[in-house]
Amino acid sequence: MLGRRYAPVIVTLTVLSGCSPDVDELKRGDKEILAKIDAVQKSLDQAKGAAANAAPEPTPDPTKVYDIPIEKSPIRGPTDAPVTIVEFSDFQCPYCAEAKPLLEQVLQAYPKDVKLVFKQFPLGSIHENAVAAAKATVAAGHQRKFWEMHDILFENNRELSYDKLKEYAGRIGLNVQLWEEDYQALDVQQAVSRDMRTGRAADVDGTPAFFVNGKRVMDRSFETFKAMIEDARRAATKKG
Repeated sequence: MLGRRYAPVIVTLTVLSGCSPDVDELKRGDKEILAKIDAVQKSLDQAKGAAANAAPEPTPDPTKVYDIPIEKSPIRGPTDAPVTIVEFSDFQCPYCAEAKPLLEQVLQAYPKDVKLVFKQFPLGSIHENAVAAAKATVAAGHQRKFWEMHDILFENNRELSYDKLKEYAGRIGLNVQLWEEDYQALDVQQAVSRDMRTGRAADVDGTPAFFVNGKRVMDRSFETFKAMIEDARRAATKKG
């Protein structure tokens, strides 16, 4: 009788012992974990210290007037308009696509006073198809259909593989064979590179970036564009 009473207890103790690490192992594990946490914390503290000592990122100067050449760039609106908006953009950038309706609103509000100049600024380091898309629009411009390609790429900015670019070229009525030849041409690549250099000279480091008569737009809203356009119009009137 006694044997039958104690047998389950002995078995239970054996099972519990087998499923749990011993105390020494737990202590060793805790020490290893704490050492790793301490090392990570030290690394974080060092990184914070380096960040605190680093020079702050320069912010664009809203009062500075940049001299941005617009020759050879696509233009919408009257070429003699007193106000020039320069856009540096990347066709794969979602924020650039989101800004398109805003620019349409601005152009509709000022049909005689504003012209829009487009500059290529593909961020190839983060957008794998951005450079190809830029070249696609420049090549389309050789057949006077830059803006048509511009629009279709922003409408489909998640599908910008070369095969898709070729498809869009046909869809907007380009001579696709000629477009392909232009796409591969050195002057098309040079046009993109020229815009990139122009952007860097104007302290552009991201997209989209806008300038109104050479002044950087700090807030992408219709109210901001309106205020800057009105200021530029008044300044142009005084000069005239």
